[in-house]
Amino acid sequence: MKFDLTEEQAAIKNAVREFCQKEFKPELALELDRKEEYPMELYKAAAKLGFTSMSFPQEYGGQGSGLLETCLVIEEMCRADSSLGVAVSSGNFGNEFLITLGTKEQKEKYLPPLCRGDTLSAACFTEPNVSGSDITKMETTATKYGNEWWINGTKTFITNATTADFMVVLAQTDTKIRPTYRGETLFIVEKGAQGLETSKLHDKMGIRCSVTGEVRFENVKVFDASIIGELNKGFYYSMEFFDKTRVGVAAQAVGMAQGAWEIAFKYSKQREAFGQPLLQHEAIGMGLAEAMTKIEAARWLMYRAAWLVDEGKMDPMITAMAKHYAARVAMEVTDFSIQVLGGYGYLGDYRVERYHRDAKITEIYEGTSEVQKLTVLKYLLRKF
Repeated sequence: MKFDLTEEQAAIKNAVREFCQKEFKPELALELDRKEEYPMELYKAAAKLGFTSMSFPQEYGGQGSGLLETCLVIEEMCRADSSLGVAVSSGNFGNEFLITLGTKEQKEKYLPPLCRGDTLSAACFTEPNVSGSDITKMETTATKYGNEWWINGTKTFITNATTADFMVVLAQTDTKIRPTYRGETLFIVEKGAQGLETSKLHDKMGIRCSVTGEVRFENVKVFDASIIGELNKGFYYSMEFFDKTRVGVAAQAVGMAQGAWEIAFKYSKQREAFGQPLLQHEAIGMGLAEAMTKIEAARWLMYRAAWLVDEGKMDPMITAMAKHYAARVAMEVTDFSIQVLGGYGYLGDYRVERYHRDAKITEIYEGTSEVQKLTVLKYLLRKF
């Protein structure tokens, strides 16, 4: 990999930065964080500029770029504001299934509205009684009656649960097969379907303006045309999906770490203690230097993981490394940034406490850090 961004990639990064400087208002982020509301207008504004559809095919209104370009957008948005960045960049979560597996009819129906920012999407995997990192068996079932599939079950911790216009749902379609993951299928379920109920989860530690909720299915009826890809291949599609989205989470983490670091660095140059700027005190200055070193290491690991995906050489070990390391760096750097600001860092107006609250989720969703380390170990055992 050439360790320099192309002129086009650098232009994308700069364009997103300019957009965020103009639109990502600190007071808006604080307000939405307290109200736990989604920034719909901001999402639409970003979509109109193509920032939410970087990897969508051009024929459906997207930019025709790759995962690396998508990660550049995510990183810059989360750098500008951790909460708004996560919310806006994940407004079309689950779109990858339609892009890679959808039929022509599915793509024509769902992708253009997503590109325009007219709709939101969701993907439903995690269930109340099963670890979110384990999708080898689903309690949510889809049973065929005639030409219909009846979906029953509950999904939880679903991003965009109450705001999505449609969702991709992983369900057990063969309850007798062993191992059970060989009998899972992906379905599209639209908002307003009879028997579909959604509710919002409140009082999250972070990413509060990214809506998270529970989805319940009671005899929700769909048809064969709602199946994404092949019947009983949902598990395999989902694992490949996670390998890609984990790079996006790494981009979130890198952006959060960078944003918090910049606030702390600026503060350390202006704030004095014992007659000199905080930055001149060895503990602070060296701490900031070490933090930036870790951010850069996480950034290039994330870039490499994304580049490998775009080159058709996806490496699940590198993907897992990128997510695990970037998430840990985000937690460490945001924590240190609070320490640099002292008492002010503990106040919401100075933002670093929210960066820290938001960063924690990067160690949890799309597979916990423990799962990432197990994945790395699995591939290391194969190599050595």
